[in-house]
Amino acid sequence: MLQQELVSQPELIQEQKKKTLLVVDDEPIICQLCARALNNFDVVQAGDGRQALNVLEKHDVDIILSDVMMPNMNGLDLLRTIKREQPDLAVILMTGYTEKEVILQALKAGADDFISKPINLLQLRTTVDKVLDKVVMRKEIANLKQLDKLKSDFLGLISHKLKTPTTAISLFVQNIADGIGDPNEEGFQKTLSMVQAEALHLEHLIKDLLYFSNVILQDGHIKLEQIELGKVARQVAAAMEIAAANKQIDFRINIEPPLPPEPIVLDRERISFAIRALLDNAIKFTPEGGSITFEGSLNDNLVKLQISDTGCGIPADEMPKIFNKFYQVDLENTGQIRGFGLGLFYAREFVRNMGGKLHLDSSPSLGTVATIEFPLPE
Repeated sequence: MLQQELVSQPELIQEQKKKTLLVVDDEPIICQLCARALNNFDVVQAGDGRQALNVLEKHDVDIILSDVMMPNMNGLDLLRTIKREQPDLAVILMTGYTEKEVILQALKAGADDFISKPINLLQLRTTVDKVLDKVVMRKEIANLKQLDKLKSDFLGLISHKLKTPTTAISLFVQNIADGIGDPNEEGFQKTLSMVQAEALHLEHLIKDLLYFSNVILQDGHIKLEQIELGKVARQVAAAMEIAAANKQIDFRINIEPPLPPEPIVLDRERISFAIRALLDNAIKFTPEGGSITFEGSLNDNLVKLQISDTGCGIPADEMPKIFNKFYQVDLENTGQIRGFGLGLFYAREFVRNMGGKLHLDSSPSLGTVATIEFPLPE
């Protein structure tokens, strides 16, 4: 029997409305009363463990509130199955048992918390809120670990990427200091050209390093705000015009703000990063005298940004790998400037995390078309 003691916590309603809670109990009255008590959740119900597993196949659930003693599959077996398949999914067990053995088994299986029957609704709300706080904390810890690993990987990549050009430049300067080599010899001039290429490569790496570290190595939180996408796109494109002009590329920007008519909710830095990465690739892989078109459009409740170039294109066998982290197109075929191989990977990740799509269509010798799409609110 439930003791109906429920306190209001309006400060949690906005957050909890976004959460889905699964109540698992073979007594319908228990499920109904829990749903009523936790009415600021999207509550789904199941009568036993097997039904709960079927629900989990159809719904994304944030937290589970389950009885222990049930037919077909009891709460402990359900807990073990969930923690084996979805270890991060929070599970609270409701039980009338006070035996230490049941609690020990549940703790060993990974239960996040317990509620004793008969259920006190104040305790129910408090326990659910506490477990949600633990879930948020676990995600924060996971994000920090991921960020730490990313920084370690990035530093290792920097060390590897900078080693070749700095070694080449250092050896050449050392030879000059030691009086080795005649500036009038053909071999000396050839080596000088190679060193100049390495210095240019180093300059590009440092520019990319500064930009990547400013965006990628920040905390993992998306900073959403209302932005005028067309205006932001034109600003990013304007900053790339000099690089295109240096290669005599015909760079056309066909974006007329406002696009879309109303501001949309995005992360300004991350969408700017994605656009810059695509434009940077288009400029790098388009030969001198080529053309790049950057245009925006509205189609079927979608806002699209599209970058088309007349570059060398991407071979079909390379296409499945182009979004892999640290991957770069075969330089022997393109002869283009080497980079970190992170631009496309993070461009797609950022666009996806903001609810959009990024895809590339390319044909060797014909060029590449990169498209970013975002659905508009109805």
